[in-house]
Amino acid sequence: MYLRHIQRRKNGKEHSYWSIVESRRLADGRVVQRHVLYLGEINDAQERAWARAVEVFPDEAGPPQTMALFPQERLEPTGDEGIPLVRLRLQELSLHRPRQWGACWLALFLWKELQLDQFWAEHVKPSRKGTRWDLVLAVLTVYRLLAPGSEWRLHRQWFDQSALADLLGVDASVADPHKLYGCHEQLLLHKNALFLHLVQRWRDLFEAEFDVLLYDLTSTYFESDPPFAEGDKRQFGYRRDKRPDCVQVVIALIVTPRGFPLTYEMLCGNTSDKTTLKDFLQKIEKQYGKARRIWIMDRGIPTEAVLAEMRASDPPVQYLVGTPKGRLTKLEKDLLDQPWQQARPGVTVKLLPREGELYVLARSADRVAKERSLRRRQLKKLWQRLHELGAMKLRREDLLMKLGAARQQAPSAWRLVEVTVDATAATLTYRLKKDKLRQVRRREGRYLLRSNLTETDPAVVWTYYLQLVEVEQAFRNLKGDLAIRPIFHQDEKRIEAHIFVSFLAYCLHVTLGQWLQTLAPGLTTRSVLEKFAAVQMVDVHIPTSDGRTLILSRYTQPEPELQLLLTRLKLELPAQPPPRITAAPGGKEVAM
Repeated sequence: MYLRHIQRRKNGKEHSYWSIVESRRLADGRVVQRHVLYLGEINDAQERAWARAVEVFPDEAGPPQTMALFPQERLEPTGDEGIPLVRLRLQELSLHRPRQWGACWLALFLWKELQLDQFWAEHVKPSRKGTRWDLVLAVLTVYRLLAPGSEWRLHRQWFDQSALADLLGVDASVADPHKLYGCHEQLLLHKNALFLHLVQRWRDLFEAEFDVLLYDLTSTYFESDPPFAEGDKRQFGYRRDKRPDCVQVVIALIVTPRGFPLTYEMLCGNTSDKTTLKDFLQKIEKQYGKARRIWIMDRGIPTEAVLAEMRASDPPVQYLVGTPKGRLTKLEKDLLDQPWQQARPGVTVKLLPREGELYVLARSADRVAKERSLRRRQLKKLWQRLHELGAMKLRREDLLMKLGAARQQAPSAWRLVEVTVDATAATLTYRLKKDKLRQVRRREGRYLLRSNLTETDPAVVWTYYLQLVEVEQAFRNLKGDLAIRPIFHQDEKRIEAHIFVSFLAYCLHVTLGQWLQTLAPGLTTRSVLEKFAAVQMVDVHIPTSDGRTLILSRYTQPEPELQLLLTRLKLELPAQPPPRITAAPGGKEVAM
């Protein structure tokens, strides 16, 4: 195995991508390369670390070893001792119940590393019938992390295809639909206690800090028909998912720059973003106490009144927010007189103090190249489409419809073009708005930030704001990898519990991601889970001469690329489960 380097130019910027590739020689003598692990963009130090890791795994495997069928201490009985001799019918060996083991083991390993098994065993007691709600919740969370879907699919299909029963020491009753739905009713009372527990665990495991908080909101919609009961949180609201026909709820989330979630809340679907910040400030202060925290938010969340309260509090609550483009227009003349300062390579800033606040106009060379490349490509495509429509002979109604489609495909470029359709004939004229284009060019790659961190280095301020992408990444993980929707529940409390289980799965997701950043940079959480999912468990049935069956539950040995991952992550797979044997033909299994 070796590292392969690929260079690519994208949106005006050079990108370097790395992969681990394995060379194999075919029977006809040809040598082919097999893609093993995609690492993405990694730095020089990470490249050297991966190169050293690959060196310890030679291309050629060692010679095969002959393994004993029975342990050495189990001697074959002799006829003189009067013990009947039982032989194995190896020619009748058969394999049964292949099921996914590796990713389930890794998910439960993360569950135990966060000590969620201890937390839920203490907070959710077994029912009178002996139902272990903590194990039911573990099944729900692992399912949400690995193969998200409905509880009905978990019961009917996925649980039997996984090795969770073997790993947890339970039977299929733990995935009974009544238990799965009943578990949702046990969770929400312990939400705040869970947040405190997770914060402490991340501090212990990763030395996580929670003095910089990223705050943002998203929404998730439902294919259900209103009206609902009074006070139901499913409402029509601002359409982040482009589904105006569906009701929705809003999810507010606070994470750290490293992606660790501090808390979240499910709000009514018609909640305005700017009305949420004040309550969250009080919630965090009440739950975690007063401390020096920096709140980083996008424009549209804080109001002037809330920002004034943050500045006037004792001690002042520090913040960094983006500003609407209209404010840049108001301050543009004052900013013209300010000199550009070098914040860091490729980033220059202008500083403008105003009434206890600091406005920072940041210009990133990389963002200028990227936004300019995107704008040119979109404008070129729109201009070509307008030329095509101008040459077509269409009815006026058809022309307007095609113009509407062109506008929808290139909304940013459309604002730079003035399009006129004759009121009587189906003729089209268009021209470029040069004054608007000049304004757009001036603002490409520039951001106006607003903060009361007046004594902070502008480079640090810019770095803080870039970290806002972490909360957006958290939402992408919830909606993508963890598939928070579709939500099949109809009861509001179960909907909240469904989002709570998704939050738990995200906690496992981000914990694994932190380990990868440190020990195996370049790999994504999803790619690692897929690699581990290749390890299957099967039941090996070996009939005996006395009519019984020896059953060996065995997980498959990891391939070289997975063994490389295990070494990088400093993980060791557990010992194989002990064998079992049936008491008699058709009898129960007995552990040996």
